Amino acid sequence: MPRALTESGRVELRLRPEDKATLTRAASLKRLDLTGYILGAALPKAEADIAEAERLTLSERDSLRVLALLENPPAAPDRLVRAAKAGHTLP
Repeated sequence: MPRALTESGRVELRLRPEDKATLTRAASLKRLDLTGYILGAALPKAEADIAEAERLTLSERDSLRVLALLENPPAAPDRLVRAAKAGHTLP
C-alpha cells in the first residue's frame, strides 16, 4: 500500500547493505554526506531526462514546412475572426 505524500521532501530508498556501503564510501571520499552525494549524481540526470523529453526534433522537411508557415501563415478561419471581433477569449 502506498504511503501518503507529505510536504517534507523526504525520499526513502531500500538498498542492499553492500550498495549502501558503496554509496557511503564514495560519498565520504568526496567529503559529502550520503544525501549530497546521491543528489549530485541524480539531479543532473533528472534534468537531462526532462530536457530530452521536452525537446522536439523536426526533420529537415518538417523544419522547412514550419518556417514556410511562419513566413506565410494561412488565413484565419471566419469563425476565429468573428470570435476575435466579438471579444471572446479562451478559457
